[in-house]
Amino acid sequence: MAQPKPQATEPAKSGSPKGAQPGMSAEVNQQLRTFAHDLSNSIETIMQASYLLQQSKLDDVSKRWADMIESAVRDSARINREIREVLRAQAPQGQ
Repeated sequence: MAQPKPQATEPAKSGSPKGAQPGMSAEVNQQLRTFAHDLSNSIETIMQASYLLQQSKLDDVSKRWADMIESAVRDSARINREIREVLRAQAPQGQ
């Protein structure tokens, strides 16, 4: 006899900002905020290096690679800001 296929279930939607999960512990929230902050520092270093690279004389192929890096690092910074906003919204009052 064949086993029935498990049905995929959609995660419950919450009223929290950007799909954040309610009930995150203060300790986990703080740790994730620390990681996001540290990631911001690394992203900023890449942004500065990318800017300096863009200022040098590059051939067309190198310029395309530098543009790709610039675009990706800007996307990374935006995503990290969004993560930090969600974590800030989920932080217990007083943090």
